[in-house]
Amino acid sequence: MAEAADFPGMTPSPARRWLRRTGTLLAGAPLLAGLLQLPAAPAQAAGQASAKEASDAGTVAVTVDSLSPAAPTDGDTLTVSGTVTNNGKQAVTDAHVGLGVGSALTTRSAIDSAAKRADALSGDDGSEVGGKYVAEFAKLTPGVSEHFSISVPVGKLDLDDDGVYPLGVSLSGETAAQPWERVLGVQRTFLPWQPDEADAPTRTTVLWPLVSSVHMSAETGSNAQQTPVFLNDDLAKELSPGGRLEQLLSLGKELDVTWVIDPDLLASVDAMTGTYRVRGDGDTTTAGTHQAVAKQWLHELQNAVLGKEVVALPFADPDLASLAHNGTGVAGSLSQLKAATDVAATTVETVLHVTPNTDFAWPVDGAVDPSIVKVATSAGADKVIARGDSLTENGDLTYTPSAARPIGGGTTAVVADARLSTAFQGDLTNASTSTLAVQEFLAQSLALNLQTGKQRSVVVAPQRMPTTTQARALAEAVTTLQGGTWSQSQQLAAAAKAKPDPDATTKVPSRSAYPSSLRKQELPRSAFEQIAYTQDKLDNFKVILANEARVVTPFGRAINREMSTSWRGRNTAASSFRQGVQAYLDTLTGQVKLIDKSETKLSGRSATIPVTVQNNLVQGVDHLVLRLTSKNPTRLEISDEAYAEQRVTVSGGHTTTVKFTTSAKVNGQTTVVAQLYTEDGQKYGEEVAFDVRVTEITATVMLVIGGGVLLLVLAGFRMYTQRKRAAAREAEESDATDEDGEDGEDGPDEAGEAGQPADGPENAGNHTNRPEKKSGGRAGTADPEQPSDETPDTAVESTDPSGTGERVDR
Repeated sequence: MAEAADFPGMTPSPARRWLRRTGTLLAGAPLLAGLLQLPAAPAQAAGQASAKEASDAGTVAVTVDSLSPAAPTDGDTLTVSGTVTNNGKQAVTDAHVGLGVGSALTTRSAIDSAAKRADALSGDDGSEVGGKYVAEFAKLTPGVSEHFSISVPVGKLDLDDDGVYPLGVSLSGETAAQPWERVLGVQRTFLPWQPDEADAPTRTTVLWPLVSSVHMSAETGSNAQQTPVFLNDDLAKELSPGGRLEQLLSLGKELDVTWVIDPDLLASVDAMTGTYRVRGDGDTTTAGTHQAVAKQWLHELQNAVLGKEVVALPFADPDLASLAHNGTGVAGSLSQLKAATDVAATTVETVLHVTPNTDFAWPVDGAVDPSIVKVATSAGADKVIARGDSLTENGDLTYTPSAARPIGGGTTAVVADARLSTAFQGDLTNASTSTLAVQEFLAQSLALNLQTGKQRSVVVAPQRMPTTTQARALAEAVTTLQGGTWSQSQQLAAAAKAKPDPDATTKVPSRSAYPSSLRKQELPRSAFEQIAYTQDKLDNFKVILANEARVVTPFGRAINREMSTSWRGRNTAASSFRQGVQAYLDTLTGQVKLIDKSETKLSGRSATIPVTVQNNLVQGVDHLVLRLTSKNPTRLEISDEAYAEQRVTVSGGHTTTVKFTTSAKVNGQTTVVAQLYTEDGQKYGEEVAFDVRVTEITATVMLVIGGGVLLLVLAGFRMYTQRKRAAAREAEESDATDEDGEDGEDGPDEAGEAGQPADGPENAGNHTNRPEKKSGGRAGTADPEQPSDETPDTAVESTDPSGTGERVDR
């Protein structure tokens, strides 16, 4: 029989194991008797061997991957499954996994202590449930893992009174070096036991946070729809099946919880349902393609929150502690929190069609001090979600008080239980760690209920952004709790209104008590200074816009995102985001600018200087004033002053030119500066400086020009008088000729041709023989005609004088 048990794959029966152990003890009895007679030195050596055995303990790792049901009741069968792994160098033989139940733990502190020694070989594991309720292994090879599963009726566990029992899952076996049975590995967990309904069940509020990191940039498209631009496509991954946000929604809709939602997440998912773009390398963007995923998630969330309590955090979940410690000294920082709070309710109502509660502020990890409380309530919230490890009890309370605590000034601190709220932090990707977290959560919850016979209100506020595995573990624990016998669900608003425990502390810890680990993660003062600078620039920009909502809304929300708690531990990413917002705002404001000018030359004492304003924005700009200033008004005045202003209005995508009248007093070069201002006197954009060179007309030049003009006038006058005199002489001669023709005795035959002067007596007989004188004399005269001359072939020309300036052809 013993030989058969040694064959691989065969496990000895309990009877065989008992016979084998009995034979071993009988064979070793003489040896034991001899050892007892040895002197003290060998006994000391045996003690050292025992110490060595203790140091070699735990060579086999035991993990509990599942325990069902997590909180059993009468008639249930408990099933424990897991693995055993031999981490030693020798094979373990004749091994088995058994269950042991220790004595009930009576305090929450005892549970804490037991959890710290969950895998220690020594511990109160009670008697092993023997018989067939074990898993046996003939051999465990080093480095090899083996699966086990044990099912045992709850009645076999000897559970007596209600309480939390430590459940030990241990592996016992032997090695060749130590051929006797001993415990080689153990894993302890907790078994909450309360089969009947509690007389005063704990009213438990579980917060279910839907919070994510920042995904949207300040950039939007220039189209009418203002297409949003996302920093990356990470949000689509979270919304897709199996993603973190998809899992939180799928798990949360089956639970009775209070949804705590960041409105920025809703706004981002809502933007993703339409046309959107995703930033790529450099300045490039690509079209987003996950509209269907966003629509499906949003639709399911709308259904999940119907009839449930929804608490809206301020937009983008601002870091209240960072603001309190580093931002209040920067002007305008508290205004950002107020703006984020005001837009929260509107966003949730618009997207989810439910009215949220905005009375709660939630500092990081529920850590508070007076400055955080003051900032948290400055935007209108009158309830602060704190945590028990921050607002600790200083009295002699032996139980956990209700969550609500009045802390003065009309403010209520809703103190979440620290043990329950932190139960699912850390890496829970391993099934064993997840199962242990669930069992410890349930154990702490039951122990809290058993502290008193009075009903109390407890709040569970887990981490803001649980991972997928953390969310699953939390959902499993809450499912068991809500189906158990010692707890009932309650909304957060009801927990805040519950009657406070008069013995509970209401003193907010001092600022010096704030955890240093959290302080190291805070946004620095420089971050708030940069936020203030961006806001100032936005305020200066919006006043000139025809439709300021296109700019104010996306940039206002982007500034809220700059203060998000999601930047904790991500200083580089936070700085990059702030710089990106500011750079994009600089790009937009730079679209409205003055066109650079080269040197301008002015000739004369007065002239106009044109200055061009360019608007490359889609929308028009107004309420701008252009000021032109002379650096040397004694040399060059602008509209009789050192500077002049004109109002500027420019349509989108256009330019306009503004003209200024100048007055020069002295020749030379003067610098002129053009600067845009808003109507309230704030500078807008960069100034443009250019030189103006004045070249006046001098007195010498005027004299030269005047002399030339005078000469021209004199020359014209001389020509006029000469012409007038010539015309007068011709008129006189014509008159004299007419008089001779009328008074002579001879007729035309004696006088010759008309216009020919009469000859004297001595020429009377020579008229016919005198040759004709060639032309060349004065106009209107001719040589006397000779008697022998023939009659002219042509008609006699007129001897009347010609008109002034008229040429007489011959």
